[in-house]
Amino acid sequence: MSERGELKRIGAKQHRNSGRGPVKADGSLDDFVVDVKEYSKSYSVSQDSWAKIVSDTMKVDRKKNPALMIVLGSGHKKVRLAIIEWEVFEQLREKE
Repeated sequence: MSERGELKRIGAKQHRNSGRGPVKADGSLDDFVVDVKEYSKSYSVSQDSWAKIVSDTMKVDRKKNPALMIVLGSGHKKVRLAIIEWEVFEQLREKE
């Protein structure tokens, strides 16, 4: 499935030309600006890659939080993960 397909699957609004256009990151969903990464086996997150995701989020909407959606696998065997800042995770837990 493509980035577009993954965004549609979760109900996010896709950002057109996200890699080349003025609106960065792949899409927006609720309080999050989402960047989608798809790989067959693994994906490494570094401080630099997270900094770019945060920077892109600030360019899109300073009121929203960055989220990284990692899709690992192929075909019908996929694992979907979300990475958000711990402070945001704690806020989500407090809402319960």
